[in-house]
Amino acid sequence: MSQILLTVFAVHLVAAISPGPAVLMTMRTAMTGGMRRGAAFATGVGIGAVIWAAAAVLGLATLFQFAPKLLIALRVIGALYLLHMAWKMWRGAAQPLGLTAAEVEAKTAAPGARALLRCTLRATLTQLSNPKGAIFFGAVFVTLVPHDASPGLFAAILAVVFANEVLWNLLVARIFSLERTRAGYTRLKSPIDRVLGTLLAALGIKIAAF
Repeated sequence: MSQILLTVFAVHLVAAISPGPAVLMTMRTAMTGGMRRGAAFATGVGIGAVIWAAAAVLGLATLFQFAPKLLIALRVIGALYLLHMAWKMWRGAAQPLGLTAAEVEAKTAAPGARALLRCTLRATLTQLSNPKGAIFFGAVFVTLVPHDASPGLFAAILAVVFANEVLWNLLVARIFSLERTRAGYTRLKSPIDRVLGTLLAALGIKIAAF
């Protein structure tokens, strides 16, 4: 059991830390909203990964083999979602934050439960919108999970996936929520948002054309 979990940990960690929409949005969420919102976003990324992993083990890959148009539709929907987020980022790039120091402190230090829930849901949608999850979990991940895995082992594997995603994105959120990082973002908001928006758009186009 420990060998299986170690293998899952190592292989999935490589996929988790690879640049993608979730990491980009974690960066921006932490820069604009602080560590608490970044942590909520990281949690949502982990939830999305667990959904992909569970679906893969329960037969997602087989479903896509029999109905390949479903995967095509998923790619198109995911690409449109990422392009929509990229457009919103570009459209708002020229708008200054327009917050006083007290307002910035209030926004970044004590978000309400509703704001944190929105971050988590947005992160889950971002993770699910990326068909890379379906491809990785459906083609690679399932080969690491024994066909006769017990419910306990299956739960432990999903826990490893969740921990990998959340801990990595928490690290990203921590780095980009630092005061120096946020101060730099405030000064360079327009070019940073345009770069991040361009990267999201490029990922969306890549997903649609894959």
